[in-house]
Amino acid sequence: MKKQEKLQDQIDWFSMIVPLCIVIILCAVFMILPGQSDVLIQAVRGFLGDEGGIYYAVLGLGIFLCTMYMAFSRYGSIRLGKETEVEYTSFQWGTMIFTSTMAADILFYSLCEWALYANEPYIEELGGIQKWASTYPLFHWGPIAWSFYIVLAAAFGFMLHVRGRDKQKFSEGCRPLLGDRVDGVLGKLIDLIAILALIAGTATTFSLATPLLSASLSRVFGFTDGTTLTIVILLLIAFVYTVTVWFGMKGISKLAAYCTYLFFALLLYFLLAGGETVYILETGFSALGNMIQNFVGLSTWLDPLRENSFPQNWTVYYWAYWMVWCVATPFFIGKISKGRTVRNTVLGGYGWGLAGTFTSFIILGNYGLAKQMKDGLDISGYIAEGGSYAEAILKIFDTLPLGKLAVILLVLTMIAFYSTTFDSITMVVSSYSYKKLSIDAEPDKKIRTFWAVMFILFPIALIFAENSMYSLQSVAIIAAFPIGFIIILITAAFFKDAKQYLSDQGETGKQDGIKQKKS
Repeated sequence: MKKQEKLQDQIDWFSMIVPLCIVIILCAVFMILPGQSDVLIQAVRGFLGDEGGIYYAVLGLGIFLCTMYMAFSRYGSIRLGKETEVEYTSFQWGTMIFTSTMAADILFYSLCEWALYANEPYIEELGGIQKWASTYPLFHWGPIAWSFYIVLAAAFGFMLHVRGRDKQKFSEGCRPLLGDRVDGVLGKLIDLIAILALIAGTATTFSLATPLLSASLSRVFGFTDGTTLTIVILLLIAFVYTVTVWFGMKGISKLAAYCTYLFFALLLYFLLAGGETVYILETGFSALGNMIQNFVGLSTWLDPLRENSFPQNWTVYYWAYWMVWCVATPFFIGKISKGRTVRNTVLGGYGWGLAGTFTSFIILGNYGLAKQMKDGLDISGYIAEGGSYAEAILKIFDTLPLGKLAVILLVLTMIAFYSTTFDSITMVVSSYSYKKLSIDAEPDKKIRTFWAVMFILFPIALIFAENSMYSLQSVAIIAAFPIGFIIILITAAFFKDAKQYLSDQGETGKQDGIKQKKS
């Protein structure tokens, strides 16, 4: 009883009860009034994307440039912690970064995103499907996407390991700028926005990718595909990552390794067994070069005349998507980067993140593109006529030898990705529930279980309401709008605090030098 009371005293009840109430209200609205809620979020998304698109575009490019400055300026030499030895090997560190950041939706989008671009008239205007349907996925999941995670990972790593702060919250990252105001209403508002944005981001991920799991299991085991099966799968995934989170960081590290092995097994299956190895590699290499060559133009184009609204529908959505997702994961990356320098954290994060992401899109995406361009399997046409994304993806799997075996491998990999990602997110967001929590302490298992349940409620409501992909994307865009301002605050706070730290280190070095001369 005494232990329970002690835990209760540690809890920041505002950060738990208020998000719970808001999520319950939103779930009720989406389930009771699915049509009206759909119209409303599409209208808000249309306004933010159309009128405020430049906000997301400038923020995306600006944050990427900030990470480059972090790495190659004097700030890059700052070591995250006093220890020179790192906690994890480069492989462990890299796999945890990739698997905790990119949930199962990377498999979903890798397999079908090229087909969505293929239906865009703008892609044909640019130069055709072959060149641009393979390029845009690398751009939208490339350096700018990872910059949102990396800039905050470096900032939070500095906050935790160098400054030794005992609050693992978004608001704490703003302290160098806002001072003690983060302990009051302003800080609670910042943390509430962060929590709700994360819930929206995870809901979007679950709602988009889980139907693919449902369709895959239906294909292999003969289950009746539908909303009920999808919700059962969601609950099963929640159970898996809830159980895993009880094992703490060691469990996450092992699961990340297993997830990586399954992921690369799936990639090798497509690359070697599909018979399109040369096409996949050549198209991927060409797309990578095309993306690098046109990076600045792609990052700044906003279609001012609204001739096709492609950047509003896609680029703006993706930058918003990464913004809501970067609420929790950077804390995790910063936490596991103890002993590394800021430069190593930034460049290593890009290296491991982009390597995994690009490999996924190049192999999985270009295999499907090969089947359409060379063999006449019209996946993009099937989607354009109203076919489900899940069925379109399974049509691609049907072209593989022992296709059902590949589908089973897909299911296992998706569950592993979900579990690893949400293990890390649950671990981090549970820290929001504490008034104070030291860097070496892990949240109580009961708190982690609470958040594991929280993360599953909103996606169930969205799936139950049968929202469209456009509406699901809209949820992320709306939630990301206020998060952008907080990211700017945290980035500015890092540079201010790091500048002061380097100044203090310089003064300390001078004092030590004077003492040595005197002695």
